[in-house]
Amino acid sequence: MITVQSIDKYDKKHPTAITIGTFDGVHIGHRKILNKLIGNAKDLHLKSTVLTFFPHPRMVLQKDTDIKLLNTIDEKMMILGNLGLDFLIIHPFTLEFSRLSATEFVRDILVNSLNAKKIIIGYDHRFGRNRDANINDLIAFGNALDFEVDEIPAQEVDEVSVSSTKIRKALEDGDIETANNYLGYHYMLTGVVKRGKGLGRTLDFPTANLSIKESYKLIPKIGVYVVQSKIDNEWVYGMMNIGFNPTVSGKEKSIEIHFFDFNRDLYDQKIQVDILARIRDEHKFESVAALRIQLQKDKEASLAILNK
Repeated sequence: MITVQSIDKYDKKHPTAITIGTFDGVHIGHRKILNKLIGNAKDLHLKSTVLTFFPHPRMVLQKDTDIKLLNTIDEKMMILGNLGLDFLIIHPFTLEFSRLSATEFVRDILVNSLNAKKIIIGYDHRFGRNRDANINDLIAFGNALDFEVDEIPAQEVDEVSVSSTKIRKALEDGDIETANNYLGYHYMLTGVVKRGKGLGRTLDFPTANLSIKESYKLIPKIGVYVVQSKIDNEWVYGMMNIGFNPTVSGKEKSIEIHFFDFNRDLYDQKIQVDILARIRDEHKFESVAALRIQLQKDKEASLAILNK
């Protein structure tokens, strides 16, 4: 069971094997690095530890409010928690923290606070104020401060960066199959069910309206998707529309899920929705009656995919 802690609460009597990064998506490329970390930690009787930062450094240093991430911090904690790691250290990324020199970061954070004995890091990793230190500097620090550095080769690091870029592009294009293949799990949306306008109920397709508070979370391309969700420890399946409801002149983007054979009250509940497949684009239909006919077709298409 992973332990999520802040740096100042970590019990330094446990020596660690550490990797450092944002790990957005925790996808199959990241998984190779994390599995390597876990294996090394077990062999050396160390605690496998991920040091990550929140908010994303670009949000702080570049005031990049348009940045879209694959995981919310809660989703990342859940995914990392299922991998067999010992510790996840989430450190607040602030301007003050960004101004730490390389020496201060390695000595005060990695060694004195987290008792690092092995650091697994990419060949192109840069750290310290203005990112002015590199892997060779880290190796030199290791020689002076008694820790080993295991360099992840260029091929593996490039695979990680390409995967993140490809996943974002796939989701923006509505290519859920590619995104899920790179992630190694179904892309998820997590939010609280809020009351909508009740249109779905009048169409005999009542929906749960998902509100996602994290504005940085990447929402896939507008359209209709096949989804699943675990509610009260039971898998339920359905279809989800991301869009503006143009048939009824909708003005605001919404995320609405119709669960099949399900009639429980979900208002104000937090749910996770896994996206399995994409059915079609969102269209404006000539009438509400035409929309109802299309929704029935969407349900049949969704059930056909689920039955596979």
